[in-house]
Amino acid sequence: MKILFVYRHNRSFVKKDIELLSKHYEVKPFFFTFKKIFSLPIQLRQSDIVFIWFASYHAFITTLITRLIRRPIIVITGGYDVAGEKEIKYGMMLNPLYKFMVRYVLKHAKRILAVSEFNKKEIEKNLGIKKAEVIYNSIDFKKFYPKGSKQNMVITVGYISWENVKRKGLEIFVKAAKYLPETQFVVIGQALDNSIKYLQSIASSNVKFTGFVSDEQLLSYYQSANVYCQLSYYESYGMAPAEAMLCECVPIVVNRGALPEVVGYTGFYVPYGDEKAITEAIKKALQSELGKKAREKIRKQFPTELRENKLKKVIERAK
Repeated sequence: MKILFVYRHNRSFVKKDIELLSKHYEVKPFFFTFKKIFSLPIQLRQSDIVFIWFASYHAFITTLITRLIRRPIIVITGGYDVAGEKEIKYGMMLNPLYKFMVRYVLKHAKRILAVSEFNKKEIEKNLGIKKAEVIYNSIDFKKFYPKGSKQNMVITVGYISWENVKRKGLEIFVKAAKYLPETQFVVIGQALDNSIKYLQSIASSNVKFTGFVSDEQLLSYYQSANVYCQLSYYESYGMAPAEAMLCECVPIVVNRGALPEVVGYTGFYVPYGDEKAITEAIKKALQSELGKKAREKIRKQFPTELRENKLKKVIERAK
């Protein structure tokens, strides 16, 4: 079977799906750009199934063409494409045109895959579409594993941008550091705009900003840190906390979005934006021995083999 895999972002989980599907099918990756639109009909005719990551504008254009060529479409929603969070001005559902495009894509998809139960509920709530099924993202427990001794270190991972200052709780993470001056706080991620200057201006001396790091460096931070914080207002899954948990970091998360699905009973929950609650949770987490339980939860609930097998079944049903 020939699959045209259409995507717009080179995220690790997108690349992983290409790798998994390529083990069983003839997969043609198609990185969508407007320059390549004219080649899309040819690629579609040569394929049996169209597999699309994110229901954004690239999925809308692909669906329009695919409707003429008549190929079954499988779409994975990732979060932003079906979100509509007015408080933080986040999500395509806040724009009527984008909402129309997403609804059109999902309406004409043979199969809709959500990355979490929360993600599925967002589709139902914001678009009134109830045919999505959940297939969780997978994390490779052989790639992310504990090594060496843990340090008095608390980390968070994410691109540094004005959007993420609020959505991913980077601001509150930096502010919490001043209450624990003997603990190293590390913000791991590339700066995309001048929000880094703002975060640096409010940071105490025990906060480190790494900038871009390699996969090897990221793994080293996961293995060294005692605690991982994901203080997000909105997360449709939570890849970084899951990776950190596999390295036996104790997770601290906000009880919002899909984060409870990832963490379960192996971490600590805090209200969004509450500095004092976050500080107290970090104190407890630094003394906690939940790291091993955290790794075991991710290893059992989100193995690569499970996602691989479920994707195969979806594709077979979509023929």
